[in-house]
Amino acid sequence: LSGQPLIQHVIDRVKHIAIELFIVCNNSSEFEFLDVNITNDSISGKGALGGLFTAMDISSNEYVAVVACDLPFVSTKILLYCLDLLIQSGADAAIPKTSDDYFEPLHAVYRREPCKKAIFQAIMQNKRRAISWLPQVNVIEINSDLWRDLDPSGLAFFNVNTMEDFMEAEKTIQKLFKQNNSV
Repeated sequence: LSGQPLIQHVIDRVKHIAIELFIVCNNSSEFEFLDVNITNDSISGKGALGGLFTAMDISSNEYVAVVACDLPFVSTKILLYCLDLLIQSGADAAIPKTSDDYFEPLHAVYRREPCKKAIFQAIMQNKRRAISWLPQVNVIEINSDLWRDLDPSGLAFFNVNTMEDFMEAEKTIQKLFKQNNSV
């Protein structure tokens, strides 16, 4: 994407706010070219839920921001807002919602210990959905009225899954580059 691997865009956007930064994946050898710590899922074959568990398991911090590798416009403003809400409220998770019934669990912040336990229980119950464990913890839902102030365009949640998405992201990057470099 714009001459860089998609995941590099995510790393570049979040690295300045991260105390510790690592990638959780199925096959760490695919990402050895990146200048970050890489780890394989500690419970393989569980998809995003396994990745979430691994992130909670290996992090040394009380709070863990989780971001999908296909979100090139991830918003650090939203992540920091989520973190502030967790610290102030004592809740376990702060998760944006892009519609009434759609959470963005891979652009969110979690309190490590309670979330790790709930995710592990969901895995042991053979649940697969990345949000299947949320009823077990205290969640702050960040609706669009709240996050739109921080990301009016909604680009933070644009994920690249298809070639069409990739082309759209490429156009967006070029547009943003022109806006940032115009006098």
